[in-house]
Parts: sequence; C-alpha cells; structure tokens
Amino acid sequence: MSVNKLPVPPSHIPVPVASARLGIDWTHLHPHPSLHMRTSPQTAFLFDLDGTLVDSVYQHVLAWQEALESEGIVLSVWRIHRRIGMSGGLMMNVLLRESGSAIDDARAERMRKAHAAAYNRRSAQIRPLPGARELVAYLTEAQIPWAIATSGRMETAGAVLESLGVNLARVPVVTRDQVKYAKPDPDLFLAAADRLGVAIGTATVVGDAVWDMLASRRARALGIGLLSGGYSQDELERAGAYRVFEDPADLLKHIDEVGGRR
Repeated sequence: MSVNKLPVPPSHIPVPVASARLGIDWTHLHPHPSLHMRTSPQTAFLFDLDGTLVDSVYQHVLAWQEALESEGIVLSVWRIHRRIGMSGGLMMNVLLRESGSAIDDARAERMRKAHAAAYNRRSAQIRPLPGARELVAYLTEAQIPWAIATSGRMETAGAVLESLGVNLARVPVVTRDQVKYAKPDPDLFLAAADRLGVAIGTATVVGDAVWDMLASRRARALGIGLLSGGYSQDELERAGAYRVFEDPADLLKHIDEVGGRR
C-alpha cells in the first residue's frame, strides 16, 4: 500500500524558503500566536460569613437554643448546630418538625427576633477567624473580586462585619433580607456574583457548612470547604467541596492553588 508523503526540504535550506519553493503551506500546522494568548476568566471568591470568616457558629447555636426555649421548645445543642448555615426560616421549620411542635407566622417571627436579640448580646465575644482579615486583604490588594453571601440578616451580620473590617461601600454583602430563598438554595451566591459582575461559573464559594456546598453546586460554582464551622472534611466533600482547608489562614497559604493568583 502506498502512502502519500509531504516532500522533505533539504536540511541546508530554511524551512520557510523550502516551503515556498515546494509550494507547501505549513501555516495550518502552526496556529497564529494570538490563539494561544486567550485571557482566562478571573476567579472570584464568594464567602459565607459565620464559621467561614468569623468565629460565630456557636454563638448562633446558643442564641437559637434560647429562642426555642422562649417558646417552650427544648432541643439538644448538637441538633441545632447541624442546621446552622441554612436559611433561618427553613431551620425553624426543620427544628420544630423534629421537636413535634407546630409553627405559624407569628411564632416564627417571635423566634426570629428572640434569636437576633440573643445573638447580638453575644456579638462582643465574636472574633474573626485566624487569617480572615489577611485573606480578604490579600484578595483586595491582588484585585481579585470577592463578596460575602450570608444566610443571616443584616441585623445580626452588621456587628461582625465591622469586626472583620469590611468596607460596605466597596465589598458586596448579600444577606437573607435581599433574596427570596437562602441556603441551601443558590440565590445568595447568584446575587453575590451578579453584584460583582462575574459569571457564577467562574466563581468559587467558600463556606464551612454542607449548606454552603449544596448551594454552590446548585449555582454551578466550585466549592471550597473550611473546617472552622464544625463540619468534617468527609461531610463537606460529600456535599460538593473540591478542596477543604482548616480555616482562612490555611486557605491563604494555598490560595494560588485555587485560582487566587495575583
């Protein structure tokens, strides 16, 4: 069987010259350099707040316990902890269902206000997690877009945002008040990406709870889990996290591995 072969130019003749003499067009084998210089979309980071940037998960747990007990509902603290991070309204529905108690709009509103009051009394105890300030300062300096998306309302988020040093005039902060549904629905992260002006597919969600990871999957964003809220690495990975770090400080050490390069 014969095989057609392209003629080989003599070694002493430069390839471009030989190609011209032989009538061969090699350009299809060597694409224009501009084709290799396409700009990749920049990564953006969408952060949960409680348990991700600030050490406030257990204050929320105790505040919810107090709110539930104000309505005569007694639940173990661990049960409450397992629901922290989801929408407050959904969380009340789940906890009341587990306790066998009925709920109506008036009761739900009383509990929401009781939780906010109990949490705000504890807010002076809340500190940023290790490396949180340094992480967001790095992203700001590197001009990497970032935003905060929390299932909490501004009435409870305001004080801890101040402790983190967030400039609300420059950093988008999306709270439960601003969307129809909170986590595990994707609305918060979709709204945060929209506020940044980035496509959700180029964003990475950073959170401490399985509810963050589930919401990130539903939004079609990548998810990074942190252990600083009490969930295990296995739980976060099963919920969709592709990487898991201890806390913001650990994430900052590896930020170049997850798209956070200057």
